[in-house]
Amino acid sequence: MQAHDVLPHVPADAGDALALFDGLAALEPAALRGTWRGAEVPTGHPMDGLLALTGWWGKRFVDAERVDPLLFPSRDGRSLWPMSPVVAFGAAEISDRLRPLRALASPGRVSIARPGLRARGPRARLRTTRYRGVDSATMIYDQLPINDAFRRIDEDAVLGAMDMRGAQQPYFFVLRRDCSLPVS
Repeated sequence: MQAHDVLPHVPADAGDALALFDGLAALEPAALRGTWRGAEVPTGHPMDGLLALTGWWGKRFVDAERVDPLLFPSRDGRSLWPMSPVVAFGAAEISDRLRPLRALASPGRVSIARPGLRARGPRARLRTTRYRGVDSATMIYDQLPINDAFRRIDEDAVLGAMDMRGAQQPYFFVLRRDCSLPVS
């Protein structure tokens, strides 16, 4: 999936993405329940392209207390598995970690390293927070200074803005509801 599969007009930069985000309706956390396929929205953020390089598939929202923020396809492509975000983003500031992460990123490497990367239980929660002046569903990472705020594109698609401590602008992505693969 690509951003243009969800957005008729993909923003060209962070300013355009923020204008789009601000123009979309807020949603309640319960509206996110389910499994969602993801795609990056390239806006010039330092993380642009990183998740795609790793083979990131999407996110799963079981309920307000159980969220898998990073899902990856199994080697055979028949199921999904959750990665621990701490392994991906670690304790260092995200900007300090991007160069080595990008050098190691590939779907094959992520798949091979699955046993050491696999999350043992949920790694995020859903809450309503105020982001850019609007109360919106927000995924809060358990062990990282990262929040993903969401706005509704339609009933089965959302625009996410990842707000990371130390980042100059949000990292944008889209999610489309897709329960075609089980999470194992």
